[in-house]
Amino acid sequence: MPTQEHIPQKFIKTPLTVGVVGAGFSGGQPRGGVELGPTRLIEFGLISQLQDLGWTVDFDEKFPNYEHLKPKEADIGKLKNAKYVSAVTQSVSKSVREICEKGAMALTLGGDHSLAMGTISGSASVYKDVGVIWVDAHADINTPDTTPSGNLHGCPVSFLMGLGTPVPEFSWLTPCLPANRIVFIGLRDIDPGEKAILKQHSIKAYSMYDVDRHGIGKIMEMALEYLGEDTPIHLSFDVDALDPTVAPSTGTPVRGGLTFREGHFICERVHETGRLVAVDLMEVNPTLGDQASLVQTVQIGCSLVRSALGETLL
Repeated sequence: MPTQEHIPQKFIKTPLTVGVVGAGFSGGQPRGGVELGPTRLIEFGLISQLQDLGWTVDFDEKFPNYEHLKPKEADIGKLKNAKYVSAVTQSVSKSVREICEKGAMALTLGGDHSLAMGTISGSASVYKDVGVIWVDAHADINTPDTTPSGNLHGCPVSFLMGLGTPVPEFSWLTPCLPANRIVFIGLRDIDPGEKAILKQHSIKAYSMYDVDRHGIGKIMEMALEYLGEDTPIHLSFDVDALDPTVAPSTGTPVRGGLTFREGHFICERVHETGRLVAVDLMEVNPTLGDQASLVQTVQIGCSLVRSALGETLL
């Protein structure tokens, strides 16, 4: 049975507490079902698993219901459901901020990755110099000007950085993520506009080519060195960073992704720093694939969270 490695925590107060935000939201992309991800993760025992690792879990079994935030006209130009995404992510930002202000770990279960506008703005409002490790097949850094689809789960990083034409409905979201405080890991499906943005702003990004070339151990050492040894860390993990053979039940799978162990190593290594303040687990869609795919993906989602919160193999 894997055990917990008791790493001293620099920012999380004792007794160790994790506040769970169940963000069942799918408005940032067109596929239904991802809003059920948080419920399935909880049903598979995540809360008791974290308690077994020694964490006090602050969790309201009644997930937030965001339906009352849905406006009659949600789109803004080509940005789909933008008013809805703005309202929900603002609510999530408040929830994450309140958890971080208490000195607890903020764990957000998604839901689609547009939610990171809320989670990262929430942690950054408390930890002004927070560094983000963004694990994903996609860069999610399209701007309102470059997005080919208008789906906002492909844009959260640009909104957090303040790139592109401002959208008045997102005026609550003050840019809080400088280009030198984010590291991408696992990229392999990047739009041309995103490639240009990454190069223009000299953003640290490790594609699967880099993972293949250096190995995940070296990638993590370079990422952590880049962010700095005293930086609080927000880990935002999209399960489509993993290869579809590992985590099949997700909305935008891309072949050639991280292995089971590579994904877990990232989480384990971040925990070892003792500087993790927030974790997102995004894009688990229980309605995609057969029952075996669902079980496999949800179990891996739980396992990734446990690794980030201290589960070890020995």
